[in-house]
Parts: sequence; C-alpha cells; structure tokens
Amino acid sequence: MLRKVRIILATVFFTLITLLFLDFTGTIHHWFGWMAKIQFLPALLALNVGVIVGLVLLTLVMGRIYCSVICPLGVFQDIVSIIHDKRKKNRFTYSRAVSWLRYTMLVIMIAAFIAGIGSIVALLAPYSSYGRIASNLFQPIYQWVNNGLALVAAHYDSYAFYSVDVWIKSMTTFIIAVATFIILVILAWRNGRTYCNTLCPVGTVLGLLARFSWFKIHINEDKCISCGLCTKNCKASCIDFKNHRIDYSRCVLCGDCIDKCHKAAITYSHGSIKSAQNDDAEKDIDVDNGKRLFLLGAAIATTAATLGQGKKKVDGGLAMIINKVSPVRQTPLTPPGSISAENMAKHCTGCQLCVSECPNEILRPSTELTKLMQPVMSYDRGWCRPECTRCSKVCPSGAIKPISRAEKSSLQRGHAVWIKKNCIPLTDHQQCGNCARHCPVGAISMVPSDPDDDMSPMIPAVNEARCIGCGACENLCPARPFSAIYVEGHEVHRTI
Repeated sequence: MLRKVRIILATVFFTLITLLFLDFTGTIHHWFGWMAKIQFLPALLALNVGVIVGLVLLTLVMGRIYCSVICPLGVFQDIVSIIHDKRKKNRFTYSRAVSWLRYTMLVIMIAAFIAGIGSIVALLAPYSSYGRIASNLFQPIYQWVNNGLALVAAHYDSYAFYSVDVWIKSMTTFIIAVATFIILVILAWRNGRTYCNTLCPVGTVLGLLARFSWFKIHINEDKCISCGLCTKNCKASCIDFKNHRIDYSRCVLCGDCIDKCHKAAITYSHGSIKSAQNDDAEKDIDVDNGKRLFLLGAAIATTAATLGQGKKKVDGGLAMIINKVSPVRQTPLTPPGSISAENMAKHCTGCQLCVSECPNEILRPSTELTKLMQPVMSYDRGWCRPECTRCSKVCPSGAIKPISRAEKSSLQRGHAVWIKKNCIPLTDHQQCGNCARHCPVGAISMVPSDPDDDMSPMIPAVNEARCIGCGACENLCPARPFSAIYVEGHEVHRTI
C-alpha cells in the first residue's frame, strides 16, 4: 500500500514538474507553478518560511518522503532503477553510509552559499540539476513534437499549434546537463539512490531530520526469517537484515521492502516491534497500516497544496539577413525583478525555469564562472516587452521577485548606448530612426548629426534617465552584425 501511494503521488509530481520546464505557453505554470516553489533549496533561498517549516515537519513525522515523492531528481533516479529492475531483480546489497563524503558535500554547499558562489550551489542543487536536464534535453524533443503537430494542423487550416525555434541557449549549460544526466543514469542504474545518499546536500539535511521521524520502517525480529529480500530490493542500500537494522538517514520510504517481505515482518509505523503478535493482533496491525498509508497520501497531498498557495531569415525572399551578434557588456543584464546582480548571485540556483518560460527568448544561462548558469538578458533574438512578467512569476528561489506590469515599465535595469560607427544614417547615408520609433518609453529622439545643419542625417539621442533597458532599440536596429545601439546593464536596478 505504501509503495502504491508513493508511486501515484511521485508520478503526479514528476510529470507536472517536468511539464513546467517543457511548456512554453505558460499554461501549466498558471495551475501548478507552486510545485516548483515547494522544492527545499529554492524555498530556503527565497526565505519561504511556511514551505521550509512544512517540509521539516513532514520529514519529522514521516521521514524522507520529500526525496521519494516531491523531488523530481529523486523520482528520476527511481525511474532509471525500475527500468534496470526489469532486467535484473534482487540486485542491491547493504552498504555503510559514506558519511565523510555526505558531510563534505554539505559543507561545500554551505560555504558556497555564504561566499555567494552561485555556480557551486547550482551544480549541487537537486531540483536545479533536474531542471537543467529537462530544459536542455527533454524540452527540444517536446518542441520538435509540437512543431510536427503544427505542420499537420496547418495542413488542415488549424492553428491549434504554432511552431517554435529549437536551439541551444548555452553550450556550456547543455554540456553540464548532459554530464549530469549521464552520471545520474550510471549511478541509479548500478546502485539506485547513490547520488541522493552521498552527493546531494538536501538529502543529507533531510536524512539528519529523518533519524527522529515519528513514523519509520520497522523490522519485526520474531517474524523475520533473514531471507534478505528487503535488503536486495532496497535502492538506498540502508537495510542490514542480518542485524535487523535500518539506516533512517538514507531511507527514502520507497516501500519496496514492505512489498517484497512475504512474512509481513516489515511495517511502517510508530515505535519498534520486538515481540510476536497473535493472529488477531496481526489483522489489527494490517488494518492500522492501511489507515496510516491512506493518511500518508492525504497528508502529502494536503501539505503540498497548502505550501503551494537559430534559423536563417530572408528579407522579402531576396536577401539573407545576417544574424546579430550580442555586444560585450561591461555589466551583464539581469531580469527585471532581480533587484541587483548581487541578489541574483545569492539566490539563483540555475534551474533554467525562467529561461525555459521566457516567451521572448531573451534569457540565456550565464557563462561567467562565478555566476555560471544564472540567467542574463540578450537581445539578439528579441526584446523584453513591458507587458511580460513571466520570469518573475515562475522563479521559485526569490532570485527574481514578483513584479507587476506597471512596476516593470518603470524599472530601469540598464540604459541604451549609441555606437556612432555602426549607425546606418552615417555609414550608408540612409534615413532610419527604428530605435526611436519602437522605444516604448520615448527615451530616444532623432536629432541632426550636425547641430548647425538641420538637413544633416538624423541620429539617435538617448535620454538615459528615462530609458528602462528593455532592448527594443538594440533588437530592432537594422545594423548587422553589431547593432548601432545596445543596452548596458546596471548592477542595481532602480525605479524611474
């Protein structure tokens, strides 16, 4: 029963969290975005006290149920392990906890967090690791399927689907995602939950709490015949059947041991069972266990719900348009709502959810070593439209604070800078004015290049105090490959 409840809940959580990274329309996030915000590390960074307290209490009552139900990386490892189980059964053995490695990784995580080294935090964060796998490996497949359906729908004059560009936003992040995927698959294929119980700092923290959980897996020594089936099916390698001991810091409550025990010697209950019971008592225990398991499923669901509250383009079919090249900015552009580059560095875990959800395709994972995989803005494919606030709505860690459309329209995250040598009115002697026409806040005006000659070519003049750094001018500038106007970022965003 425990195993069935866990599998159902884990399947629901895993599927919906995966869809958060795959769905580019924002529909899934509107209903189930809270699932990202109840992940342990993002909630901790966001200082979401309600979620943290809820997860701690859940662990103290039921054990590491978070790792087997809510965490998508844990469920992903279970899926890999189940696939291997189809080929080779009873393949696990008991092993001692590698405590020195577990606590070393935890210390590294804490030290990186205090020092503000976001790249290390991002690499060790379990939810973010899965997010990078989903956004870099699974999302392209999802998009290709969508584009295929769009072609079929267009054939029948239907617009139920629309095509999207499929491209790699950052080769560095893609390589890290592939490497993480391979390592996880190998570890889960060979030894089940090795990653969770040796490398994952969240698993280590919850494991410390799970030692004191109210409900635990217990072995009835009087009923146990030492067949070893529990140990052979424990993906956490935490059951020592010879000594009838369980390492609760590593147990993720998968329920496989209970399901495999033919003598009903293993139960999920409060308090240990040391003596034999009569038949009537056994029936009572079975009934009580059924009630507990039902309440377990209901508690998890209730707790979760409570906490939640580059293609080539052609101009007119004649001339090839050269792709834009992003300028080298002295200060990278961080998304509106991030407050400052420092706030982004301290809170972002590089999960790539904002990058996946950005409808304008302007968010890219940073390649800077200290801010690796954290989102920065680039305007070579689009610009940050004032009416869009999706990135601030989806961020689970507090790196991008929720903002309204009105707040975004008055938030300055950078300012436009004009590059004289690239401007078409001066280089090609052609009238332009694209930047001024498309500026949503009227921060650009066209003035004569020669103040003494009103007939001289008109060039843009930027009012830096009014500019919000949306990038419309940079993106829509016809100069190629480098725009004649670009946006320089601000370390600290300010309201104008």
